Amino acid sequence: MSELPIVLVIDDEVRSLETLERVLIEDVRVLTARGAAEAEALLEKEMVRVILCDQRMPGMSGVEFLTRVRETWPDPVRMILSGYTDSEDIITGINDAGIYQYITKPWVPEELIATVSGAVQLFRLQTDSHIASVEMKQAAGPLKKAVANKKKALKSRFSFANIVHAPASPLAETCELASKCAAFDVSVLLTGESGTGKELLARAIHYNSCRADKPFVVENCGALPDELLESELFGCKKGAFTGAYEDRIGLFEKADGGTVFLDEIGETSPAFQVKLLRVLQEGEIRPLGARMTRKVDVRVISATNRNLEDEVRARRFRRDLYYRLATFPIHLPALRDRPMDIPLLAERILRDTVEGFGRPITGFSNAVADVFARYPWQGNVRELQNEIQRMVVLCDGERLEREHLSPRLLDTNLHGEAVDGGNGANGTTGPLKDQVERLERRVLAAALKRHNGNISRVAEETGLSRVGLRGKLQRYNLARNGNGAS
Repeated sequence: MSELPIVLVIDDEVRSLETLERVLIEDVRVLTARGAAEAEALLEKEMVRVILCDQRMPGMSGVEFLTRVRETWPDPVRMILSGYTDSEDIITGINDAGIYQYITKPWVPEELIATVSGAVQLFRLQTDSHIASVEMKQAAGPLKKAVANKKKALKSRFSFANIVHAPASPLAETCELASKCAAFDVSVLLTGESGTGKELLARAIHYNSCRADKPFVVENCGALPDELLESELFGCKKGAFTGAYEDRIGLFEKADGGTVFLDEIGETSPAFQVKLLRVLQEGEIRPLGARMTRKVDVRVISATNRNLEDEVRARRFRRDLYYRLATFPIHLPALRDRPMDIPLLAERILRDTVEGFGRPITGFSNAVADVFARYPWQGNVRELQNEIQRMVVLCDGERLEREHLSPRLLDTNLHGEAVDGGNGANGTTGPLKDQVERLERRVLAAALKRHNGNISRVAEETGLSRVGLRGKLQRYNLARNGNGAS
């Protein structure tokens, strides 16, 4: 199958870009730029067939930009989009810029689509010569290489190996389960507290699946009322509801062939759940206000911080939808249940933060590492990331010190104890392996005390199997009451 022709849309208004991108989604690939610099960068990398440029932009008019483009990239068909029909700049600049067509605002979606389609066909006719064929063949190699490199980079960035965790972490088992299901086209339900990395794991599943070359789209189902959520996911026709000023392509249709990630699925209403169930059962969507349905082929990965089985029993979530979504359920353990990951995560977050902020910070003091190890992290990885970013902003030296910590971290730790100031009394000095083992022993001891030695509950809380938990209790010489065995 040949690649979709690329249309580059240039406009300094974000809403205009978003609207044009939605309208032009059919049969073309749309790239957007908010100014001349972004547009030229895209023209350097992509084989653009049609350029649709707004006339009125800060710093440079559309005619001026397209005139400059004509000298370096003469092949793409150039069009101007403007709300001013009497502009002398446009009239005198049409020949210099080689403008194919001038489109006035407000434009009609159907007419705009037809005009762009005509421009694409014109491009094909213009390039149907010997010289153009040679140029296209010469460009095909680098273009294919660039596309292949981009796909390779995405797969590497969102690989399971790139998800930070220690070998003994409960997250290791989670990643192993996810990697096994990635290759199979089944629905996946990710559960766990907010901030545990459910979207990151969903992306890893997508980019390690047979759908990796297709889109991955995300929607937070808890952020929108039913009508808007339905419009976002399934699309709508103009006038379908108040505020529907134009036809809109839904995320399910945009992701055709790829993956839709539905975050906070447990927040949806029973009415919306019925509509989503039909989409999953029939493999087709009906945009709001439309008469006809459209077939879509998507994989659905959903996520929630609720216990959906409890929601089903309470009749707040449909049982049939739950089983459609939870073909392969995967639980992500909370950060406080995998303390062995905290040093590794902190180092990765710090490295990424100092690189992004441009700060010459090399690491953490022992005092900071000790507080990190004992703090409960109710916000999980997201809270850890926010804390480190805040500390980097406050730090003027080369290391993050205790003085840079938020007050709540200094007042609280995993067991409600006072922080000792980092003197090593809690075992956060020495080799990393020893620190991790000491932390793991404290976590298991605390869990045993909370659950009065109930192995099943401790295993569930820590994300360990009963066999694995018993092995660790024996290894750390822990009795069921959380104290050392006699």
